Amino acid sequence: MLKILITDLSDTGDGVGRSAELVVFVPDTVPGDRVVVRLVNVKPKYAKGKVKELLQSSPHRIKPVCIVADKCGGCQWQHINYQYQLEAKRKAVIQALKRIGGFTEPRVDAVITAGSSLDYRNKATYPMGISTSGGVRAGYYQKSSHQIVNLNQCPVQDSRLNPILKEVKQDIQTLGWEIYNESSHRGIIRHLGLRIGRRTGEILLTLIVRDWDIPRIEEKAQDWLDHYPLLVGVMLNRNEHRTNKIFGNQTRLIAGIPYLEEEFASLKFQIRPDTFFQVNTETAETLLYEIQSELNLQGNEILVDAYCGIGTLTLPLAKRVHLAIGLEIQQSAVAAAKNNAQYNHINNVTFHSGKVEELLSRISKKPDIVILDPPRKGCEPTVIETLRKAKPTRIVYVSCKPATLARDLKQICQDGLYTLSRVQPADFFPQTSHVEVAAFLVLSDARQDT
Repeated sequence: MLKILITDLSDTGDGVGRSAELVVFVPDTVPGDRVVVRLVNVKPKYAKGKVKELLQSSPHRIKPVCIVADKCGGCQWQHINYQYQLEAKRKAVIQALKRIGGFTEPRVDAVITAGSSLDYRNKATYPMGISTSGGVRAGYYQKSSHQIVNLNQCPVQDSRLNPILKEVKQDIQTLGWEIYNESSHRGIIRHLGLRIGRRTGEILLTLIVRDWDIPRIEEKAQDWLDHYPLLVGVMLNRNEHRTNKIFGNQTRLIAGIPYLEEEFASLKFQIRPDTFFQVNTETAETLLYEIQSELNLQGNEILVDAYCGIGTLTLPLAKRVHLAIGLEIQQSAVAAAKNNAQYNHINNVTFHSGKVEELLSRISKKPDIVILDPPRKGCEPTVIETLRKAKPTRIVYVSCKPATLARDLKQICQDGLYTLSRVQPADFFPQTSHVEVAAFLVLSDARQDT
């Protein structure tokens, strides 16, 4: 047992304290807490600790809204005052840019947010299981385990999804549908997926299953459509593999329509169960407007959106430029992007499927602006090499992981080729340690004609 003062937060959201030379990472703590911890995993220079007693509460500590916040792995920071969460996220971005990127005094603006820090998520995918008494459970995994914390509501999900979560669980119990067991790889129902259009209210319900054979599924799907006025589609997604991946490659429509419609940046998007779309619609839109303002588009630019997905950024920006080009490895996302462009009557945009590192080098027209929005692992080195050769006047790098953002910015800006003008964090994920970031880079004046 140790008594320590928590002085910082790690990039994974744990509190950080010291005992002599030993750094101790303690979940569920806040800077300013004085705690008694039990060391559970000790290494030569650091250890993981578990709180045994809270001796003194930080002024930033609050009572969580959720009654299972101390158990559920869905949120890390419900015990932290929201304003302090925003300050901690900005600090994490600055630290990554300095420590990993080598930037001396980067301009990192205050974290932007929109709407509430609760009731914001437009998507929920709940693993399902069976309780010791035989009841159907659905919720999120307990922290650092695969034990399901049973939920009937969740304060960070859109509240319109809560009645469906509770009642569909009961329906599955009543119908006797077999719940999947990941240890034995038997059973049928693996996950319950819910999505909602924040602006339209339209909801999709998807059961992720090991096998298509579910008794009376067509009848029950129609019952759900009749019972829930906002529900527009019920689907099955088949994932027959032993895997932690949630969705499989096959989806069947059982009742209704296979997509919901959402309004984003004055456009309409069709979103399917496995479509990637930011979970925080309002803050994602706010960040888009920040990007538009920073770029100050004149209508004569050629813009490339690498890792474009279904065109969430590409299409709003296409309305303000001469030509927009979207690059994306997932063929299904490219098909959706093309469909969304047609749906919104946007004709000055093309989408191409393939590896970004290969497609980027094949673009015949020199881009003025490149948007980078890669997965958490960041850009492939060949993408950065191609980008530095192409020398677009401006680059916007959107990232959900400050560490990989800083690493890639260091490479892009190497030898003074680009200048990091400013960084704009956005809180897409309140109550967690995650932060979205847009970094704005400008080609150095001396390099524009070389």
